[in-house]
Amino acid sequence: MDTSLLCFVVTAALSAYLIWFYLLARTLSGPKAWPVVGSLPGLIANRSRIHDWIADNLRRTGGSVTYQTSILPLPFVARRLGFYTVTCHPKNIEHILRTRFENYPKGPTLQTAFDDLLGQGIFNSDGHTWLIQRKTAALEFTTRTLRQAMARWVNRTIESRLWPILAKATTDNSPVDLQDLLLRLTFDNICGLTFGKDPETLSPELPDNPFSVAFDSATEATMQRLLYPSLFWRLKKALGIGSEKVLKESLRIVENYMMEAIIARKEAPSDDLLSRFLEKKDIDGNFFPSSVLSFIALNFVLAGRDTSSVALSWFFWLLMSHPLVEEKIINEISTVLRKTRGEDQHKWVEEPLGFDEVDQLVYLKAALSETLRLYPSVPEDSKYVLSDDFLPDGTVVPAGSTITYSIYSVGRMKAIWGDDCLEFRPERWISSDGDRYETPKEGYKYVAFNAGPRTCLGKDLAYLQMKSVAAAILIRHRLSLVPGHRVEQKMSLTLFMKNGMRVNVHQRNLEGDSGSVTSST
Repeated sequence: MDTSLLCFVVTAALSAYLIWFYLLARTLSGPKAWPVVGSLPGLIANRSRIHDWIADNLRRTGGSVTYQTSILPLPFVARRLGFYTVTCHPKNIEHILRTRFENYPKGPTLQTAFDDLLGQGIFNSDGHTWLIQRKTAALEFTTRTLRQAMARWVNRTIESRLWPILAKATTDNSPVDLQDLLLRLTFDNICGLTFGKDPETLSPELPDNPFSVAFDSATEATMQRLLYPSLFWRLKKALGIGSEKVLKESLRIVENYMMEAIIARKEAPSDDLLSRFLEKKDIDGNFFPSSVLSFIALNFVLAGRDTSSVALSWFFWLLMSHPLVEEKIINEISTVLRKTRGEDQHKWVEEPLGFDEVDQLVYLKAALSETLRLYPSVPEDSKYVLSDDFLPDGTVVPAGSTITYSIYSVGRMKAIWGDDCLEFRPERWISSDGDRYETPKEGYKYVAFNAGPRTCLGKDLAYLQMKSVAAAILIRHRLSLVPGHRVEQKMSLTLFMKNGMRVNVHQRNLEGDSGSVTSST
């Protein structure tokens, strides 16, 4: 082929592509897309504020709160590979999570990425495999016995470890990383509830626990798989390098720990989740094998640790800039304790709130829900589109593409929550008579705990744990952010604070009808 013919072919192909790309770009409503790389440059440029960037893009749609973009704008594959629909429209979310639930599974990309860590556990499976575990778990999570077991684990950790650590920080006038403390606390609690074994990572020395460290490393390495095309991590896995090497080594420690826990529970059953699953049979009448039990338990640990601790971190951060809300919560806790423990305020701080006391904290639950509205622990979730579909707002989603619903953005849209959507106002969750907690009538405005058939089974346990920990800290202590400490969001599937949350801990004085009393330390 001579040079002139080659130039003609290249020019014709390039011209054809640019015309094709121009027509494609006219159908995209999201961030600016470029030839070949699509919207990838915008994604990379905003990676440190990814959730706010998505919310900004959704606001620019002019009220439709749905947009479509592509990070692989190439002929023949653009409408499937690398094509994304992003929405925060409640009707669309209901369509995805309930109405056409079967058409929007986890999909091969997510499942493959998480397979080494979570296997076919409940949070990484679809269809029959998911349904078996869901039905089995649902029987356990709805029992009062399990909630009481959670209350015992939480209160034991608060009384024996969290309170002494905070008291020492108060006496020594030394700051603590509250996010780290809360992560340790929820990790110990969920391990106790799941395995009946307390790793005691929340101790005065703040020790490193091999299982905890390995679990963190494995989770972080797994999440990295989602940041880049799968070819990259598959190549690293084949070569045994980088994050894939870390993942392999960490999983070896995690798997050994899990096998030891399963053997221990087979020999001496208890009232933990693992023991309960050991007694259960699947739909086919077979007991779950050890390998499946290991993945089931790890799924619960992953869901039960990060979400509650992250929500509590943002809750306390918001309280520090909203003293009136904090005052209302303190008043509510005091009112409950006055009824249950009498007027002697020394008795209020002798032990953490009990199961029935925590259940009466309506305004505190509203404040936690308001936190999750603005800072959901899982800010985004994505689904695979099995077959071509129309969303309720008219958006066409092609089979093989990905659809993301931004939970973070839902709470920040005036069209959904009103002009005060960015305000931290727990009153929006309180009934008009002021004594009942109420969720929005349009249920899919609030999906911090997912919704539809995959609604979080541990929702009540999560609220119980968060309310117990929040009340235990607030009744004894007042927190203030360390001057100069920057609170930023971390680029992660869970809304961690990038730099933790360093706070100073102050002793709280409770003012009552009988005068003031200083909490004991």
